[in-house]
Amino acid sequence: MQRSLVRRLVPPLAARLRLSRNCSSSVLHHATSSSSAAADVEPVHMTDNCVRKMKELEAVESSADQRMLRLSVETGGCSGFQYAFNLDDRINSDDRVFERDGIKLVVDNISYDFVKGATVDYVEELIRSAFVVTENPSAVGGCSCKVSFMVKQ
Repeated sequence: MQRSLVRRLVPPLAARLRLSRNCSSSVLHHATSSSSAAADVEPVHMTDNCVRKMKELEAVESSADQRMLRLSVETGGCSGFQYAFNLDDRINSDDRVFERDGIKLVVDNISYDFVKGATVDYVEELIRSAFVVTENPSAVGGCSCKVSFMVKQ
């Protein structure tokens, strides 16, 4: 069932990716936790731990450029899709930027459809310390590792 879901979703996602790369518009959607965002933009939230860790990472970075946390969704993982986190210093034309206490979370438009309304946290456990998506209204299940998930149909 998961493979058929992936087979159904990959072609439309690939088409949307091609379309977004060919689009000449450079619209950038900004949403902050303290301002009223556009009605069609449901924010991706950051917890206190997430913001704290990003500020710690910024303090250690010697670069003058501000690093942002990039959240993207890729096919794969044991549940069909997986979250990927990276530090980035670039905002692309198809990105949505969410900000809290000066910390920016960047999500590309395609990934946004899978994570709108989600909450990003930073957890420290015995086996790992990592950024994770703790709540995602678009997901119906996933791994206990909180890296992969299944989408609602």
